[in-house]
Amino acid sequence: MGSSGFSWTLPDHPKLPKDKTVALIVLDGWGEANPDLYNCIHVAETPTMDSLKKGAPEHWRLLRAHGKAVGLPTEDDMGNSEVGHNALGAGRIFAQGAKLVDLALASGKIYEGEGFKYIKESFATGTLHLIGLLSDGGVHSRLDQLQLLLKGASENGAKRIRVHILTDGRDVLDGSSVGFVETLENDLAKLRENGVDAQIASGGGRMYVTMDRYENDWEVVKRGWDAQVLGEAPHKFKSALEAVKKLREAPKATDQYLPPFVIVDDSGKSVGPIVDGDAVVTFNFRADRMTMVAKALEYEDFDKFDRVRVPKIRYAGMLQYDGELKLPSRYLVSPPEIERTSGEYLVHNGVRTFACSETVKFGHVTFFWNGNRSGYFNPEMEEYVEIPSDSGITFNVQPKMKALEIAEKARDAILSRKFHQVRVNLPNGDMVGHTGDIEATVVACKAADEAVKMILDAIEQVGGIFVVTADHGNAEDMVKRNKAGQPLLDKNGKIQILTSHTLEPVPIAIGGPGLASGVRFRKDVPDGGLANVAATVMNLHGYQAPSDYEVSLIEVVDS
Repeated sequence: MGSSGFSWTLPDHPKLPKDKTVALIVLDGWGEANPDLYNCIHVAETPTMDSLKKGAPEHWRLLRAHGKAVGLPTEDDMGNSEVGHNALGAGRIFAQGAKLVDLALASGKIYEGEGFKYIKESFATGTLHLIGLLSDGGVHSRLDQLQLLLKGASENGAKRIRVHILTDGRDVLDGSSVGFVETLENDLAKLRENGVDAQIASGGGRMYVTMDRYENDWEVVKRGWDAQVLGEAPHKFKSALEAVKKLREAPKATDQYLPPFVIVDDSGKSVGPIVDGDAVVTFNFRADRMTMVAKALEYEDFDKFDRVRVPKIRYAGMLQYDGELKLPSRYLVSPPEIERTSGEYLVHNGVRTFACSETVKFGHVTFFWNGNRSGYFNPEMEEYVEIPSDSGITFNVQPKMKALEIAEKARDAILSRKFHQVRVNLPNGDMVGHTGDIEATVVACKAADEAVKMILDAIEQVGGIFVVTADHGNAEDMVKRNKAGQPLLDKNGKIQILTSHTLEPVPIAIGGPGLASGVRFRKDVPDGGLANVAATVMNLHGYQAPSDYEVSLIEVVDS
């Protein structure tokens, strides 16, 4: 108890017992949409999830997983794994990435903060470099925010600006990079008319250049470093528009995987390498695919690849990408301060916790779940297990991923009876869905369903409770659609594949032999979202949730 009267102790639930084993399963990228050929969850054999759906409305329902339900600015904003797991773990809705940046740009506060003041010290004699995803997808970055930042930086003294673009084609339609480059080039031309030396200096596709995550493949970051910092790349062009158009002509070329390129002047010299005295901003607001490049830009004792030349720069992220690592140490917009997460409360109340996923989503059931915080709350009460993801291949090559291994770890943790909560993320629907490979995504969904069954079978053996839910949609709709909901066709009459997340709701199911009779989903929370899950899970552990948490989805009806 502090002087404020705060206590970690949760009140007992009046009707639900403690000490039941609760399995908490998050199916990544598993939304609920109309059944058709492009709904891979519908096409796949998913007998376990199908059987859970029959528990509606008392033990199965839908949750909102996008837009304002997860702290994003509008209902047109797709959910993502980071904000989804933040909401699932925090039990409250916090203004997130894009929304925080929108507020800071709209109010002008971004230019008054310590981060901007720090990079501004380079404006008199150095160049401002902006590195990030050129897209209006709203998942990692937004074009309109880059446009406002360019305008604001030039009004605040930046005289020389270089933009290092990463093309998308994953959260937006493949091929849209050309239009985004045209828009940016027009903006930079206007800045040049006003006496600012502004141009695009380098580029490459997001999945091949710079934007790797979870230390999966440092070569991706190195390709970006070589182009952005050293000014070296296998492809050289006079303009970014020419670069993107030309590189897209290669067989099987996509925006996501464009090779690195640099823009050169008439003498063949790179127009914008990063040198001593320059300022650098990584303008993505989402953390996971900026953390590795942030380490390369910030750490003196960096050893993941040979940087060749390490310029003395002033570097800031749009946001701080890792609160525990304090990375980067300077940032333009302060992150949401998420404290008192459900995980921390439960550990304080004696709930032993096991969390597991494979590399690509391990951070989601730990770092993001725990409010953007690395490490354990109490290592004696928690165990986190990371299973290495396949590297060097796209996920449609091995669509089963590590679902079986994750399920086996969860099963063993449940049967050990050492843990009260066993929490996993099954990444298949999302990671394979992002490849746009429909057949592989069907295989992925089947594998995830089989993993769920293994975990539920273990819960059956120990008399426990299960909660199965998801963080956002993806695999349930793999095609672009018109306003009438019909699949869109390209000029060759082929369907336009959708590789992004969706705006669809996600399922939540509860059950298991340990679920007290009379527990059912309430009917008075029709707009329930991911943030309502934390209080629900606390109830199932036998506790009442803190009063400021989003309300529980369940009630106990006396039989």
